[in-house]
Amino acid sequence: MVQALDDSGAADPWRRRARRGKRQMPLWQELPLLLVVAFCLAVLIRTFLLQAFFIPSGSMEDTLLVGDRVVVNKVVYNVRNPQRGEVVVFRGTDAWVPQVDVQPPTGFVDKLGRTVGDLVGVGRPGEKDFIKRVIALPGDRVSCCDDQGRVLVNGTPLDESAYVLRDSPLDLPPNPEECRSRRFEEIVVPPGHMFVLGDHRQVSQDARCQGTVPIDNVVGRAFAVVWPSDRWHSLPIPETFATVAPPRTATGGAAPVRPTSDGGVVLLLPIATTLSVLARSRRWRSAEQRRLLP
Repeated sequence: MVQALDDSGAADPWRRRARRGKRQMPLWQELPLLLVVAFCLAVLIRTFLLQAFFIPSGSMEDTLLVGDRVVVNKVVYNVRNPQRGEVVVFRGTDAWVPQVDVQPPTGFVDKLGRTVGDLVGVGRPGEKDFIKRVIALPGDRVSCCDDQGRVLVNGTPLDESAYVLRDSPLDLPPNPEECRSRRFEEIVVPPGHMFVLGDHRQVSQDARCQGTVPIDNVVGRAFAVVWPSDRWHSLPIPETFATVAPPRTATGGAAPVRPTSDGGVVLLLPIATTLSVLARSRRWRSAEQRRLLP
C-alpha cells in the first residue's frame, strides 16, 4: 500500500488515522445492526407495501387451501379501485360473521410471537379478516341464476368453471340469512361497495347473505400464493370477467388504471428503486475499498 510521507519522510499521522477510520466493522458487531435494519424494513414493507396472510378456512378452495400463505399488495388500491375477478383481503362489517375462531394468546412467549409475527406480516389473521373474489362493483346488477345456473353481472353470465369447483345446489330456495343456496335475488351494488363471493360456494359465507362490503375496508389484492412451495402460483383475473357489460347507469369518477395480470406493477416500482439504490451503494463502497490512498 502506498503511504504518504511528510517532508521528513515519516508517514503522515492524519492519513494513518483516516485509514483506521475506514476499517470495516467486525462481523459480530455488524450482524446485530443488520438484523435491526432487516426488521425495520420488514415492518415498513408490511405496513405500506405487502403482507403475507394465512388462509384459515376452506371458503376459497380450490384456488386457496387451508394453510396457504398469500402475498397481498397493499398499495395498488391507492391508485385505482378493485376490479371484478380480483381476490381481495378486507375487513368484514358488523354484519359479517367470523369464519375462524381466533384464540387469545396464552403466556408471554405466545404473546411475543404473535406480536412479532403481526409486525413483520406473517401472523395469523384476525377474526374480521376475510378473503374473497370480487364479483360486482358499484352500480352493477348481480343475481343468480340464469337457465344454466350461472351468476349474472349486468345481464352477462359468468363462466366460473375455472375457479368454482364446488357450487351451491340449485334446488335450495334462497335465504337471506344463510349462504347455502346458489340462488339470490338481483342486487344493485351501492356506491362505494363491492359484491364478493368465495370460490367454494357450498361453505363460503359471503355477500349472498352478509351483504356488500365497503371498498374502503379493502386491505389489498392477493396476487400470489407463496407457501407451501409446491403451490406457488399467481392469482390472475379470470378471462370471463373481460366480457362483463358495463352497468346501465354510469357511476362517475376517474377511469380506473388498467390492472396487470398479477397486480404487481405498482409494488415492483418502489422495490426496484430500493434495490437499485442498494446496488449502487454497494458498488460505491467496493470502489472506495479498492482505491489506493494517495
